[in-house]
Amino acid sequence: MSFLDITRGQSPLVLGLPHTGTELPDAIANSLNTTGRALADTDWHIERLYDGLCPDVTTIRTRIHRYVIDANRDPAGHSLYPGQNTTTLCPTTDFDGTPIYKSGQAPDAAEIERRRMAYHAPYHAALEAEMERIKGLHGFAILYDCHSIRSHIPFLFEGTLPAFNIGTNQGTTCAPALEAAVYDICTASDYATVLNGRFKGGYTTRHYGRPQKGWHALQMELAQSSYLTEDSPPWLYDTAKAGRLRAELSRIFDAIATVAQELPR
Repeated sequence: MSFLDITRGQSPLVLGLPHTGTELPDAIANSLNTTGRALADTDWHIERLYDGLCPDVTTIRTRIHRYVIDANRDPAGHSLYPGQNTTTLCPTTDFDGTPIYKSGQAPDAAEIERRRMAYHAPYHAALEAEMERIKGLHGFAILYDCHSIRSHIPFLFEGTLPAFNIGTNQGTTCAPALEAAVYDICTASDYATVLNGRFKGGYTTRHYGRPQKGWHALQMELAQSSYLTEDSPPWLYDTAKAGRLRAELSRIFDAIATVAQELPR
């Protein structure tokens, strides 16, 4: 698919990058208002942050922006966080609750279904195929879903978000040893860390996290303040901050690789 970037490796690890894209089809771009066209809710520079950290890794990235359709939302439209503010499969507001479409131009049910079939379904078909391929090589596969977000978003959460936000849907999406290894590296670092806090894992983590099948999944939501100059426009990558963070991410991948040697085949 022309909007998907897929790199096939041979290691047990698969990286999902559903929110780094900034491309908008012309018709959708023209229907967005000034807030929408600012693309503020992009996972800015995450593909750069993770690049080269894990040898021989498989990556699946969509270049389409999440305002077109959110590849990390339930395709049936069910909320992953009932009772809490969130955005929908085809978002109509940004993370501040501000409308992103011009008046009367938000997608209707037919347009949402068209986008689901055009973008959401192919992304997940590719992800599932890679998980199956990797399991065929090793007897298991580990999905690490890469995300980032502004550290201050009152519409979504109170206070300041920790740098490391690990989601395993209360420990159900991966082997306990994997969860523990990642959490231990994060808490041993100088970065604030939370496990299954505001972000417990989106659709991707919950859907592919099937340890009984040999599919393990976790989500890492990073506070953008940990690697950007500021988590505000123009969303500049801070090489010094990112370098420090990359060192910890590399330790996380080393720990995952160590645990992987003991996972059931």
